[in-house]
Amino acid sequence: MSVAFTKEDSAETAAETVLPERPISPHPNWVTAAGLQALEVQLAEARAAVEAAQAIDDVNERRRQEAGPARDARYFAARLRSAQVIADPASTDSVAFGSTVTFRRADGRVQTYRIVGEDEADPKAGTISFVSPVARLLMGKELGDVVGAGNQELEIVAIA
Repeated sequence: MSVAFTKEDSAETAAETVLPERPISPHPNWVTAAGLQALEVQLAEARAAVEAAQAIDDVNERRRQEAGPARDARYFAARLRSAQVIADPASTDSVAFGSTVTFRRADGRVQTYRIVGEDEADPKAGTISFVSPVARLLMGKELGDVVGAGNQELEIVAIA
């Protein structure tokens, strides 16, 4: 019998439905309260996409449409299980997880970021991960402190 008449998956279809898992960070999964809510929303959206894909009649198309959301659902479920909600800092004396810090770079640019968990970090939206190089330089420092060296010098000008 010709392969054209069989219902077996092709290698191409199999490759589209077996996606590598999203990597889980080795760092503690610290999140803000908003970050925890965002993870819950992302898990719900991924599960809804899996359910929508399961309604597709064509088995190959169903597998293709289900692969990404199923992988995302596993990732977000794992991240929720390991999430450790860290309360906003009680003091603005030093930079900590959850702080919003404003600093001046050596070239005069002033930037403001809130230090958050890895999954909620979005530099374009003004948040950076607590494990990012900039956040690691700033954590524990106080108003007026200068960290880094040369062109990479950062002076802390505000902590909220």
